Order: sequence, then C-alpha cells, then structure tokens
Amino acid sequence: MILEVKNIEKAFGRKPVLKDINFLLEPGSITGIVGENGSGKTVLMEIIVGVKKAQKGKVHINGKLGYCPQKAMLFSHLTVKEHFDYFSIAYELDKTQSKLRTEELLDHFNFGKYKQERIINLSGGTQQKLNLSLALLHQPNLLILDEPYNGFDWETYERFWNYTTTLKNQGCAILIVTHLLSEKVRLDRIYKLENGILV
Repeated sequence: MILEVKNIEKAFGRKPVLKDINFLLEPGSITGIVGENGSGKTVLMEIIVGVKKAQKGKVHINGKLGYCPQKAMLFSHLTVKEHFDYFSIAYELDKTQSKLRTEELLDHFNFGKYKQERIINLSGGTQQKLNLSLALLHQPNLLILDEPYNGFDWETYERFWNYTTTLKNQGCAILIVTHLLSEKVRLDRIYKLENGILV
C-alpha cells in the first residue's frame, strides 16, 4: 500500500469533525473524496500530510509525498523559476534533475513564458499551475490534491487529467479531494465524507 489511514478521529472542542476514518490507497490508483464545504475534507488532508494532528489513529505513507493544497503556498516576491529552484533543493534534486523536471512541467502546463515572472504579477490560474507543478516536481509516489481545479481554464483542466493518467500508469497513487467531482469515470474509487464519516 502507498497510503494507510487507520482509525483517524478529530474534534475541535466538543464538535467531532472526523469519526473513525479508515481507507487504503494502492499503487497506480486514483481515488476521490467528495463532500460539502465544511465537511472536514481539508482537515483530513492536513492530518495525512502532517500539518494537523489527529486525536486518535495513524497514517502510514510508503514513499514520497506530493501535496497540492487548496490555497497556493507561494512567495509573492519570488519568480516562478526561483520557486522551482527552492523546491528542488528541499526535495534534494540535483541540478540536472531539477532542470529536466522544471522544463517538463512548464511545458506540459503551458506556462513557460512566466518563468521569470514574480508571483505577485501572476493570475490566480497561473499560480495554481505552479502550485500543482511544485507538488509534482520530485515525482511523488503519493499525490494529494485538495480542490485542484480552482482557477483552471479548460485547457489546463485537460492537461491535468492527461498528467494524472501518466502518473497512474507509473504507479503513483492519487487522492483528489473536492466538493465537485465531474470526472467520476476516471477514478477507481470514490468516498463521500458526511457528518464526519467516510462512506
């Protein structure tokens, strides 16, 4: 298994948000978790990636993690290229790997012309392309996407799904968390998070 989530529980004060959450992700699979806004989807993702702690339960990840949060965590006065350089160091990629992956992702998501632009000058859609690309930079075994379509135009949306198909074929496990899932046919399994319970 790439990901095992076992008996996760989380409450804020007396209000339970997640109740005994259990699921597994296998290599080469695409899984969706859907739920209304405020259902606890983002809290669950943040527990999986280690941003938040659960009161109970365990998360086990086997391999490299890529995480694309709902809100792009970017540095407004750095350029697109500087972001790729910064994250390459964090992921311990050598210069050759970094250059290769950067060019590949800039080309695939069609935003190479913004390579030297500062984030503060980019549209929300282009920032989201970078947000996704940084999660993919180190070729993760597990990719977690929280509301990944925000800000995507139709072309980027199609490029996104083309890329996830490639990742799946390479054995990556992909978890997509969203309140709206229109591409159900592309997924191997879909869970619904409702009243703190995963069905």
